[in-house]
Amino acid sequence: MTPFQLLTPDGELADDPAAAIVDADLCRGLHRDMVLARRLDAEAYNLQRQGELGLWLQSWGQEAAQVGSIRALRDTDWVFPSYRDHAAAMCRGIGPEELLAQWRGVRHGGWDPARYRFHIYTLVLAAQLLHAVGYAMGAQRDGADEVVMTYFGDGSSSEGEAGEAFNWAVTRAAPVLFFCQNNQWAISTPTTAQFGAPLHRRAAGFGLATQLVDGNDVLAVHAATVRAVDGVRSGEGPALIEAVTYRMAGHSTSDDPRRYRSDAELDHWRTLDPIDRLRRLLDRREWADPGFFTDLDAEAEDLAAEVRRACRSMPDPDVDAMFAHTLAAETPALAAERAGYAAYAATFVD
Repeated sequence: MTPFQLLTPDGELADDPAAAIVDADLCRGLHRDMVLARRLDAEAYNLQRQGELGLWLQSWGQEAAQVGSIRALRDTDWVFPSYRDHAAAMCRGIGPEELLAQWRGVRHGGWDPARYRFHIYTLVLAAQLLHAVGYAMGAQRDGADEVVMTYFGDGSSSEGEAGEAFNWAVTRAAPVLFFCQNNQWAISTPTTAQFGAPLHRRAAGFGLATQLVDGNDVLAVHAATVRAVDGVRSGEGPALIEAVTYRMAGHSTSDDPRRYRSDAELDHWRTLDPIDRLRRLLDRREWADPGFFTDLDAEAEDLAAEVRRACRSMPDPDVDAMFAHTLAAETPALAAERAGYAAYAATFVD
C-alpha cells in the first residue's frame, strides 16, 4: 500500500478532495508548531551534552506526524504519549520547564495530566496503549464525548501489550485512536527485522480501521487524523494510523546511530524533511510573507532562551520527598528507611 500523501517533497499540493481543508492559516499554524518544536528539541539536546539533562530523546524528523495529528483533536480529547512526543506536548501548551523536569531528574513527571489532558510520558514500551484503552472505556461508560489518542512507535508494536490493547479496543468498541510513528528503527533494530507484515495490516486483522500515511507530510497526517477522529467520535469504533516517518537522531542521547545505519540513508530522509516541505508550499502559494518568517525566527530564539533558563533554574529535588511519594500511606518499614536515610545524610558536611 502506498502511504497517503497530500504534499510532495517539492511542495506541490495534490488535487485530492482531502486537500479541501488546507488553507493559508492552517499551513502557517502547522509550520510554526513544527519550527518551535524542533528548536526546543535542539536546545534540549545541547543542554544534555552540557550535563544539564541526564537524558534526552529527540523528536527531530517526526514533527509532522505529531503536530499534524494532535491539531486534529479537540482540546477536551485525551492523549497518552510515549516518550519523544515533545511537539505534541507543546501543542497542548506544555512548557519547557515541564517538558525538561523529568529528564533533569527533578520530578517523576513534569506536568499535571488533567490540566492538559495529556498524560505524562510513558517509558515502558506499549504500556500507554493499554492505559489509553482503559481510559477510553471509562469515558465511554461516562457518556463523555471524548476521543482518546495514543502515540507509540514501530518497536512498541512488537510488544504483547499492543496486541492486547488492539483486541480490547475492538471488542469493546472503545473510542480510541492508535497513532504509530513508524520511524524505521527500534533503537538499532530496523523494521525489516521486527515483523513480517506492516503494522496497518496486522492491526486490521484485529478489526481496527487502519490507514497508512506519509508521516513527513503534515497536511496528509492532519487530514487522515481528522477523518479517523470523526469516525471514532461518531461511534464507528477504534482506528489506527501508521505514519511512515524517520528518526533523524539516535534513539536517545546515549545512542550512536552511526553504528547501525548509513549516511546515505540519513541523506535520503533529509530530502523529505517535513518543515522544508511545508515551507516550499508556503513560498509557492505566497501564503506567508517575509515578516511571518522573521517573526517566527525571533519567537524561536526567545523559546531557546526560555528553554535554557527554565532548565538551569530548576531547584534540586529534596531526596526525602521520594519516601513521601512511595506509598499512599507510610508504613513502619518505610518510616524506618526514611529515618535511616536522614541519619546517613546528616553525616555529610555541607
